[in-house]
Amino acid sequence: MQTATAQTINGVDTTRLAETVKLMKSDSSLAKFQFRCRNHWNTAGHNTSAIQDFYGAGAEDMTRTSPFIVEADEPSLLLGTDFGANPAEYLLHALAACMTTSMVYHAAARGIQISSVQCTIQGDIDLRGFLGLDASVRKGYQGIRVVFDVQSDATADALAELALFSPVRDCLTNPVPLSLEVRKTIDAQAGK
Repeated sequence: MQTATAQTINGVDTTRLAETVKLMKSDSSLAKFQFRCRNHWNTAGHNTSAIQDFYGAGAEDMTRTSPFIVEADEPSLLLGTDFGANPAEYLLHALAACMTTSMVYHAAARGIQISSVQCTIQGDIDLRGFLGLDASVRKGYQGIRVVFDVQSDATADALAELALFSPVRDCLTNPVPLSLEVRKTIDAQAGK
């Protein structure tokens, strides 16, 4: 059996990428992933998330030996202590990172060289919705604007098309079923 020579485009091992796509085409169950996050409230707006284990390619992944720790809080203007970006800011980060990665990976798969990518995102929120002051005001972002500055031989339209493969963008532009369960635990100290 001959081993393919690794080729890298945009920092992506396109040989491994092609092999991965081929495997997922032949067995669609390998394409099913479940990512997880565990969050703990600290105080006021400050909470901490741990991200480590996930399921993918037909098995639990155990390669991460320690979790990624993500701190979230609110700025002092919103009664927080600024231990980290707020959740709405993390959403912008997730969108920017996912659209960038989608563009770069899909470009690599098509042999398109990219030498630089910069992304700026702005999101507008009216807190009257979150605060319950006006039922006609959406609780989340009213609009998000994404601007990419990319150095590449590909056209801007071709690059924009590649960024649209982003799963995070898809989650924001199409309804995603979300279930919520709140379980009340017993406080041993209070006897409640």
